[in-house]
Formats: sequence, structure tokens, C-alpha cells
Amino acid sequence: MTRRCLASLGISATVLTALAGALPGAAGAQTPHIALTALNGAKTPVPYATPKTPWGDPDVQGTWTSDDMRGIGTARQKQYADRLYLNDQEFAERSKRDIEARRRGDNDIGTFRNDVGTRTWRQTSLIVDPADGQFPAVTPHAETRRASRDRGTFGNGPFDTTEDFTLYDRCITRGIVGGVLPVPYGNGNRIVQAPGMVAISYEMVHDTRVIYTDGRPHIGQGVRQFLGDSRGRWEGNTLVVETTNLSDKTSIGANGNGLRHSADMKITERITRVAEDVLQYEVTVDDPKTYVKPFTISMPLTPLRGNVLLPYECHEGNYGLPNALSAERAEDKAIEEDRKNGLVRARRAIQVAIPNRPEAPAVEGSEPGR
Repeated sequence: MTRRCLASLGISATVLTALAGALPGAAGAQTPHIALTALNGAKTPVPYATPKTPWGDPDVQGTWTSDDMRGIGTARQKQYADRLYLNDQEFAERSKRDIEARRRGDNDIGTFRNDVGTRTWRQTSLIVDPADGQFPAVTPHAETRRASRDRGTFGNGPFDTTEDFTLYDRCITRGIVGGVLPVPYGNGNRIVQAPGMVAISYEMVHDTRVIYTDGRPHIGQGVRQFLGDSRGRWEGNTLVVETTNLSDKTSIGANGNGLRHSADMKITERITRVAEDVLQYEVTVDDPKTYVKPFTISMPLTPLRGNVLLPYECHEGNYGLPNALSAERAEDKAIEEDRKNGLVRARRAIQVAIPNRPEAPAVEGSEPGR
């Protein structure tokens, strides 16, 4: 896929032309996006001819990333209230910061570098519904499910078994939403299509979902999977994917961390190619056992620099779990030795203040606006 970047301080006419097929009332569009954030706050699109596959489906293939959305919180900072977009002054300030971040990132030296985006967007939060950009309140039932494992190695344990870690810590999965939300690196995802199916592969923890679009029903409710059972359909130029049959072992948050949802959660994704180099990605989470009402996250996805998903040998290099477990056992032994010597003390904290260390991500479901 040819990469053609938009200007970092605005949005090109190409994107404005791209969204006609995804707007309410547009020809062939039956399920409009809640917010067409790829417009970057503009309101007047003109027609865009969505490319088709040889068998006639809209073509959403490519290697995409949410790198551009780094620095935009999932929940909205309180100062923006109900504003989904930055004003011109705020946008200019963000653009300046982004340009500096790209310059710094492109000139970093070393084997570990964070990914950076290629353009700047006006969104004030990834949550576009409710209008205040905040996670809905969680239900009393969901509060009873909170556990230290929701933060895993970003928390203070205890770490007694592998079940005390997140599925991300364990290199199992980041979940559907966690596979798209922007994090410091590994934000790529690849979409390929064939007649009657679409496959989405995620760069980090390298999950791949096969989504059938041939009208077949969901599998039986007795079968539960980390990524659920996804069925897709085309509504105009938009791929609509409904996922059920989830387990209660994954979460909605960066890298799939946070309060675990219920097995009854339903996820609805809407994916529309709105320009040669932009996908509008939207996901609605509906889980009445966990949240008092549904909420929707939306963002533009843009081409991944290099167009190649990097290998992510997670299990092969996962020293985190054995090191965390062995460190906890060493602390158990030290506490007992101190007790024998007449010193009764509290357990040493796992998370300690380290200068210039990035803060641990807030736990979804209780995070303040960022």
C-alpha cells in the first residue's frame, strides 16, 4: 500500500472526499459512524470512490496503525468538557509537540525506541460516546470483580501464581480493543481479505482474527474464547463486525489491562476506508453487567511506516513472570528471616518512585480524564 501522508497541521482534501459513504444518509450507508474523526473537525466532505476487491467488496486491506493517536487519552481531560475536537490554538500547540516528538523519535539511538505517528489530529479523547468522553460508571456487580490482577506488573501484586498477572503480562492476548488502542510501540495491525472473510492480525502478541462475512451464524453459546466469535457484514462501504462468545478473562484498556468485563459483553466494530491512507475505526462496547451504558471509541488508523508488522516473540522473551514470582519468593524469605531476628516489618512495595520513569497506565473503568 502506497503511503501518502497528510500534512501534520491539517487534513487533506483527500480525507474530506473519503467519508461520503460513511455519513448518515449517504448512499448505501445503513450504520453511520458515531463520529467521523478522520475529518479532523471539518464538516463538509465530498464524494470518494472506495476501491473494491476483485470480488466486489470494499477494500480495507493494508497495514495500519494507531501511532498517530499516541498522547490522546482514551478518556477526555476535564478541561475539554463535551468538546471532541481541539480549537485552532490547541491544535497548533499539539502539532508543535508532535513535530518535536517525531524529530526526537526519528533521531533516537539504541535498540529500544518508541513508535511515533506521522500526522496530528484534533481529537480530545478516543471515547466519542458518551459526549463527555468518559467511561461510563461500572455496575456494583463489576466492582466485586476488581482484583490486583487488573494491573498485573503495573500494580503491587501479590504475585503468587501466574493467575495474578494480566493476559498481556502472560503473552496470551491483549483482547480486541487492547489490540488497537495506542501504546508506546507495537500498534500495527494488518487487514487482508478473501471472498467471504476478513482477517485482522495484531503486531503485539500477534493475535489473528478470522472474520466471516458470508452470513454464517455465530457458534454455540457454550463456546467461549478470549477474542470471542466475530461475524462481519458489509453495510455500504463499512465493514460491521459483531463479536460475541467472549470470556470474562479479558479487559477493555491499553494492552488489554484493566477491570475485566463479563462474558456477556458484545463488541461492534465499524471499519470504513475513508481515503487511500486512512481507515475510520470505531468500536462500541455493550456490557450491561459491567457498565451502566454502552460506550464508543473511534479513531483514524493510518499506514504503518514500513508497512510490515515486526515479529513479537513474547513467550520466548518473557522473563517478567519468572522474575516477578522469584522476587516475591525472595521477599517472603526475607520477611521470615527478619521476623526470626525480631524485626517485624511491612512488605516492601513493588512499585517505587523512579525519576523519569513513565507512569503506569490508569486502570480502565476508574481512570480520570487524561
